[in-house]
Amino acid sequence: MESFSDKLRAYVLAALIHLLVAALLLAGLFWTASTAKPTIAGPVIEAELVGLTAAPKPRASPRPPAPKPPAPKPPEPTPTPTPPAPTRNDQIEREKVAEMAQQQAEQEKRAQEEKQHQEQILLEQRERENLKKLEDIRRQREAADRKLKLEREKLAQMKDLQKKPAPETPAVPEAPVAKTGAAGTDTSLAAEYFAAIQNAVTQNWLRPDNAQPGLRCMLRIVQIPGGDVIGVQISSPCNADPQTRNSIEQAVKRATPLPYKGYEKVFQRDINFNFSYDG
Repeated sequence: MESFSDKLRAYVLAALIHLLVAALLLAGLFWTASTAKPTIAGPVIEAELVGLTAAPKPRASPRPPAPKPPAPKPPEPTPTPTPPAPTRNDQIEREKVAEMAQQQAEQEKRAQEEKQHQEQILLEQRERENLKKLEDIRRQREAADRKLKLEREKLAQMKDLQKKPAPETPAVPEAPVAKTGAAGTDTSLAAEYFAAIQNAVTQNWLRPDNAQPGLRCMLRIVQIPGGDVIGVQISSPCNADPQTRNSIEQAVKRATPLPYKGYEKVFQRDINFNFSYDG
């Protein structure tokens, strides 16, 4: 801190400096007045310079405070760019995009519904096919059961025939044909029945090449109601060779079922008749 003597010394030095300056100014004025030549005519104006003794004493200027470092400015926030206002074209474009998206969604929905419909149709079709297959299997089983039952009945009847001897019956007239009128030989229902059996066997006979006219063979046929043949046997007399005999047996089997409808009253389980061939 400055003392009083220091302040006094500063005031004195300041006063001396002011006096020196005033003296210099005054000397300069006198020097100018004595040397300069007036260019304008007129009276000379004399001026007296007033000294600066009455001037107030200068004050010692206080030391300016040290400048504070400027505080760092906070970073200015980056302004958010304002989106431009939508134009009419942008609005139309957005509407088109929205419409296309809606149409695509509707198309996908229709496609999904069509796919589900097709799957339902295929499922129903498969169910119908499965039901049909089951029905076919059921029918096949029923047919197989009926066939097995029939085969068992035929086998049982054949066993019965093997146990008992064949009855001796008079030979049936060769190829009897039912006739009427005065020239007819037999008009009974039995004659028609035997004639129908003879015709059925003859029509199904595949004649071998070595079969000769004048063929005569006694056949014994065993059948059940309905005409199904369960046994056939060639007995004597028979003038056919083994190949021809076999062809006659096959003809009887191919002719099964033998005629039955309309001949129920004269139906015979065992039939003996002559098979003939005259060329």
